[in-house]
Amino acid sequence: MQLTEAYIIDAVRTPRGKGKKTGTLYEVKPIDLLATVLRALKNRNGFDTAEVEDIFVGCVTPIGEQGGNLGKAVALYENWDYAVSGLQMNRFCASSLTAVNLAAAKIRAGWNDALLIAGGVESMSRVPMGADGGVLMYDPAVGGKVNYIPQGVSADLIATLENYSRTQLDEYALLSNQRAAEAQSKGYFQRSLIPVLDLNGMEILAQDETIHHDTDLQQLANLPSSFQKIGKQGFDNMALLKYPQVEKVLHPHTAGNSSQIADGAALLLMGSPQKCQQLGLKPRAKIIAAATISNEPTIMLTGTIPATIEALKRANLTVEQIDLWEINEAFASSVLKFQQHFNIDINKMNVNGGVIALGHPLGATGAILIGTVLDELERRDLRYGLISLCTSGGMGVSTIIERLV
Repeated sequence: MQLTEAYIIDAVRTPRGKGKKTGTLYEVKPIDLLATVLRALKNRNGFDTAEVEDIFVGCVTPIGEQGGNLGKAVALYENWDYAVSGLQMNRFCASSLTAVNLAAAKIRAGWNDALLIAGGVESMSRVPMGADGGVLMYDPAVGGKVNYIPQGVSADLIATLENYSRTQLDEYALLSNQRAAEAQSKGYFQRSLIPVLDLNGMEILAQDETIHHDTDLQQLANLPSSFQKIGKQGFDNMALLKYPQVEKVLHPHTAGNSSQIADGAALLLMGSPQKCQQLGLKPRAKIIAAATISNEPTIMLTGTIPATIEALKRANLTVEQIDLWEINEAFASSVLKFQQHFNIDINKMNVNGGVIALGHPLGATGAILIGTVLDELERRDLRYGLISLCTSGGMGVSTIIERLV
């Protein structure tokens, strides 16, 4: 069977707000964050909504305001054509990247002759992480049987195994903030960024509010360990049972070198070459490969490595051919482990900062990173970008895009 190409026509996102009640986006419901970017896709590209077959929405805490099926709900909420369907999905932190990959797979298989929209949303200020429960984390019988520990302890375990010092982690966190601050000041995020407005059209938030512009190594060094206390509740012992070569789990991760909780939404408009030509839409990139592979669940945060190996294999590309890498900064140790494994030039990885500086709205981050790397590929006149996210349970998802010229 002849596969068609899966084109990315456009990518938009909201600014990221602090995922706390003091954050600027706390007053905005998740469906309104999602509606902001959905409306922007239509206004920027001028298509008839009847041309859209489905809206795939990733969300990690699908309860309350984020429960049900936000994909269909937002289509109705925005008065789109009744023919538009919707789907909501949860693959933890890689939910929106999975949504994009699913849309690409449908297009490549020729299963639809319509536009598709994919991405995600998370309002961590209004719907706190873990509010929906979860059998792995909250059922001791299940978690104990599979040796499942909190992600922060897993990150500390990686740092312990790899001998990453607290200073190394803080230095990476500082670099992330410095890069994000520079990118924001130079307007590198502007092409994809859609301001969030209130009902009267007044601006609520137009720029990411999470960057620590004035942080330094001393400030980072003064922060306390985030996961030492929870590790002592038995999770360190569970890690040692799985990795007996470790004498004890060190706890170098803090709020400063771990991802920030945040609010935000992001969506991509996607379609086949035939549909783009029919509607007069100019594609910006195509998805050329994707892979989802799970790793050992106690270490958990290294699934990006086998997923990336498989994605590169499917794309018939080498590490050296990837121009820019967007590796989700769940924790500093997980990014450093990935960089070390593939021997990636730091000047090609997370070049505009990552979620340590910019925030990690769980269900939206994957789609945000696609837009970020696409904008930067265009700005630098480069070709290939690879996006990868680790998730709970050991899963990793990687996607490779090729910019079109």
